[in-house]
Amino acid sequence: MLPNLSAPENFINRELSWLEFNRRVLEEARDATQPLLERVKFQSIFASNLDEFFEIRVAGIKQQIDSGSTDTGPDDLSPAEVFQAITRLVHELIATQYELWNRQIVPLLEHSGIRFHKVRNLTGERAQWAHDYFRNEVFPVLTPLAVDASHPFPQVLNKSHNLLVRARRVDDTEGESEALYAIVQVPRVAPRLITLPRDKGDGQPWDYIFLSDLVKEHVGELFPGMILEGVHAFRITRNGDLYIDDEEAENLLRTIEQELRRRNKGNAVRIEVNADCPRDFQLFLLDRFNLTDADLYVLDGPISMTHLMRLLDNESFAKLKDRPFFPAHDPALPSGCDVWERLRHEDILLHHPYEPFEDIVSFIEEAASDPKVLAIKMTLYRTSGDSPIVAALEEAAANGKQVTAIVELKARFDEANNIQWARKLEEAGVHVVYGVVGLKTHCKMILIVRRDDDRIRQYAHLSTGNYHPRTARIYTDLGLLTSDTELTLEVATLFNTLTGLAEYPGFKKLLVSPFDLALRFKHLIERERDHALAGKPARIIAKLNSLVDETLIASLYEASCAGVKIDLIIRGICCLRPGIPGVSENIRVISIVGRFLEHSRIFYFANNGHPSVYLGSADWMPRNLYRRIEIAFPIEHPTLRKDILGDILPAYLNDRVKARELQPDGSYIRLKPGPGEEHSQAQLHFREEARRRNAAAPVQGIAEHTHPTKLVPMVKP
Repeated sequence: MLPNLSAPENFINRELSWLEFNRRVLEEARDATQPLLERVKFQSIFASNLDEFFEIRVAGIKQQIDSGSTDTGPDDLSPAEVFQAITRLVHELIATQYELWNRQIVPLLEHSGIRFHKVRNLTGERAQWAHDYFRNEVFPVLTPLAVDASHPFPQVLNKSHNLLVRARRVDDTEGESEALYAIVQVPRVAPRLITLPRDKGDGQPWDYIFLSDLVKEHVGELFPGMILEGVHAFRITRNGDLYIDDEEAENLLRTIEQELRRRNKGNAVRIEVNADCPRDFQLFLLDRFNLTDADLYVLDGPISMTHLMRLLDNESFAKLKDRPFFPAHDPALPSGCDVWERLRHEDILLHHPYEPFEDIVSFIEEAASDPKVLAIKMTLYRTSGDSPIVAALEEAAANGKQVTAIVELKARFDEANNIQWARKLEEAGVHVVYGVVGLKTHCKMILIVRRDDDRIRQYAHLSTGNYHPRTARIYTDLGLLTSDTELTLEVATLFNTLTGLAEYPGFKKLLVSPFDLALRFKHLIERERDHALAGKPARIIAKLNSLVDETLIASLYEASCAGVKIDLIIRGICCLRPGIPGVSENIRVISIVGRFLEHSRIFYFANNGHPSVYLGSADWMPRNLYRRIEIAFPIEHPTLRKDILGDILPAYLNDRVKARELQPDGSYIRLKPGPGEEHSQAQLHFREEARRRNAAAPVQGIAEHTHPTKLVPMVKP
């Protein structure tokens, strides 16, 4: 008899699991084997991740608490209990972050010739230069905002840096009147990290000051006739989620534009201050923003580390960064080949960023200019503001082709970009469809209809990642190029379903959420369970960003109880608790955090020697399975299956450098090579493979470092 697989102790809380992921990001900043500025980069990523966590997740939890909700998740924690646990863990992580910054990173940067200065400590010419910079570049855009009976507390923008100023009039020598308060926002139009003038020549240090410190030091010039009693920096994080009922919105694009203007003004959920901020100033701010001490974070260093990324743009620091890496073309898709001829004979699997995303850009650009191409259909969830893909779609429309773009306006934090180029596409004559009412369109697919010499044929690109040329250089993703008749027909039918009024017909090859993807994955898991119960070989390997869905977790527990060996490679959130005796002792969970952001989704089911292999756009989360349009697509070509089962998955499973293994208590342990084992590292292995395929190094590339490794396949193709 099976134990209670839905017992609360079998589940890890979603929010706490995410914070453990961000801890792993911070661990990369603590890794002394990393180049120094790569460690700074991970500190910045950690801070940026935490910002979004508060804007979305913590904001939502606080709303539940304010509404009096006591609803619990699978882990049986109430919103109040989750918030308390978050507060404890985030304060711990912040303390670790700033201790690392002050005790290790700053001294190492100074040793490498990168120094940060307090403006008050500058002397001579440097002090004069800083003052001149303030007067000429900063002072003209500053606006002090008084806080008194006739001036209500100003609307402080989300994630803006601000100064709280307390002052008295010069003639108030006895302190008889009440102190006056004002807010000064540190301008967003100026760089947050300012480079001081330096002597020319090699070996000269680079000296920096922070903009907020510069404003703080000279803010008295905004208050003539006043004596300043205190000036202290603070930063507010607000609820950043959008609230859109697209069934009620007559014009979705205009509604989202209106909501974007409100995003900077959502309820405050966190306040950050420097360590020297006195208690009375803290209480003043907490009262004005309707926050408590649980929402207060006192920082012993820069009030935000997100702006430190600017250091990585300085080419003078090349020795402190990863060395260049150059993607290599897939042998099946050499530069200058006839892609249509190739795809008529074989499918092609592209692995980014080890193979250039420019191949996909070229694929779309060639379709746009090819007179034999009749139509292009594409989903766009995220792309860059200056995307060559958007330009290619515009060109295709100008060339008289039928071009359709399904644009997701609600892609979080990319809404403004998507609105901008959706309008451009419409003006160029592209048919722009804003997805399906009530659902986000998150699937990644392109369909090209071409009149070949023998007949009209359809070509498709299906991917695990976004059509974003910039993030494609730092996200790991897989994409399939195919002209398979049955698969491309299903893709065409799905496009028609999304743009028209047809009901979902059901497919043989494609798994599509919210219609049947979750159910069919559940059946695939159950098939492995049944094989194991019948004494047949059974195995599951899944690579995901997140695993949250309670139903699929319970199915994995059932399979584990039946004896199925399950390996899960989950970068971020994992609510499944491995290693529970009698429940999940056959399940192993690892997370890989490295140079690139692991983003590909891969699903392998052994099926008694007749394996099913899928790639997809969906994580196993309720939002992906039930509230988004997602796809999973099969990999059936023998060579491509061999690549995935004999190389890609084994590389991840054998990683002993960047992999951490999830423990039953929710913590992660960094793996190390055992006796006789290689220092295997998946991302490095793929980079080395790309290097071997590069006949000549291109001019530009992606950064990397470290040493080659060997792999022992763990999956039979």
